[in-house]
Amino acid sequence: MPAIDHETSLSTLVAGVTAGHLSPSEVVAGALDRLDRTEPDIQAWVRVDRTGALESARQLDAAPLGGLLHGIPFGVKDIIDVRGLPTECGSPLRRGRVADSDAPLIARLRRLGAIPLGKTVTTEFAYFAPGPTRNPHGLSHTPGGSSSGSAAAVAAGVVPLALGSQTAGSLTRPAAYCGVAGLVAAVGGPLDTAGFVGLSHRLDAVGLLTQTVADLRLAYLAMTGADRLPDPVGPPEHPKLAVWSGTELAEISGDMREALTRTADDAVANGAVLVDIDWPTLTPRLVESHATVMGYEACRALAEEGTHPEQLSAPLNDLLTHGRSITAQDYRRALSEAEQARAGILDLLTDVDAILGPAAPGVAPKGLGATGSPVLSRPWQLLGLPALTVPGHRDGQGMPLGLQLLGHPDRMERLFALGHALETAARAVQTIRPIAIHSARDIPDHVPLARRELPKIKPA
Repeated sequence: MPAIDHETSLSTLVAGVTAGHLSPSEVVAGALDRLDRTEPDIQAWVRVDRTGALESARQLDAAPLGGLLHGIPFGVKDIIDVRGLPTECGSPLRRGRVADSDAPLIARLRRLGAIPLGKTVTTEFAYFAPGPTRNPHGLSHTPGGSSSGSAAAVAAGVVPLALGSQTAGSLTRPAAYCGVAGLVAAVGGPLDTAGFVGLSHRLDAVGLLTQTVADLRLAYLAMTGADRLPDPVGPPEHPKLAVWSGTELAEISGDMREALTRTADDAVANGAVLVDIDWPTLTPRLVESHATVMGYEACRALAEEGTHPEQLSAPLNDLLTHGRSITAQDYRRALSEAEQARAGILDLLTDVDAILGPAAPGVAPKGLGATGSPVLSRPWQLLGLPALTVPGHRDGQGMPLGLQLLGHPDRMERLFALGHALETAARAVQTIRPIAIHSARDIPDHVPLARRELPKIKPA
């Protein structure tokens, strides 16, 4: 089973290159060696730019130390343009379409000294039809989707950083299933999706995948303009966490419920206060609105592809057909509901430090024909919140269980601090014992609870 290889973590590699103990060529050669050893089983990569990566590394060997990610190889989900490489989106309709320029995010990473190693597997147009990628923790299990290859490549230790995206649950779910840390950037925030082949301009968001939350923080700060890594801030002394069980949206496994319980218990033992919210009055409506916005915009974003239904999967054809049936009035109503709910949640997150809940209903399901359910990400993606997938828990068979933290887009350092603290506690005890929890009210009585109401969504 893959475990954190601290020798290949982003923080360790950055420190090694900065101190002069590692050269960019040595880092890239190590990544290619691990790729060669793992790829026959995992199949995370669509295309490896071996020659380009080694040449970029040799140039950086002779250059002065540049940005924070000098000499660091990274993977790129194959919906994102990289100059000189095809962007094929997991579809025959895009086969051989070579990008003539970098997406702005890729250009930014190059300026930081990072080196694209190649393109990673995506589901078809970042929707449901899976590619060949397998979960490094269990080859008969899905890695999730749609950022399948990026999550698996990081979990296998091939690259310390990979780019993905999320429109529904495309980053959070693979991160949880593959046991890595994931960040879905805030929609409309400093990381934008220009140069991505998207599904929904109001929902699409940049995703980052690394081995740990600390590595996510390093990557995010570098990519948003930090010229040096500031010392991390600690979590609040008495953080407030709004606990969300997700049971109103999906059947949550006993292992996942226990992981949530244990995390809440550990947080309280360290001074946290849990806030009780009436989630069932809010989240099902948000899921419905998310489906409306996604369908309406996807059938327009992929209008050309929709004229070739015989070359699209059944799930994608169903999405486009559904989108064409949505009226402009229904679309505007969904956007209005999203705007109203976002205002209420942002108000909550000025008082509460984060929302804590499951990132997926359970561990990665067996089988490679489907990628699991994204329903636990849909409400928050509609609201455009930054979402942090926190790794560390495992079930009795060693399969990863990921939790998610939702935070305020203006308080990213606090979100990273809380995520790091929860990850550290989770990794201290790798397996869990099954008990039942269905809502915050089912957490043991010694856990302090505060009551916080959200404004009700009014029909538009």
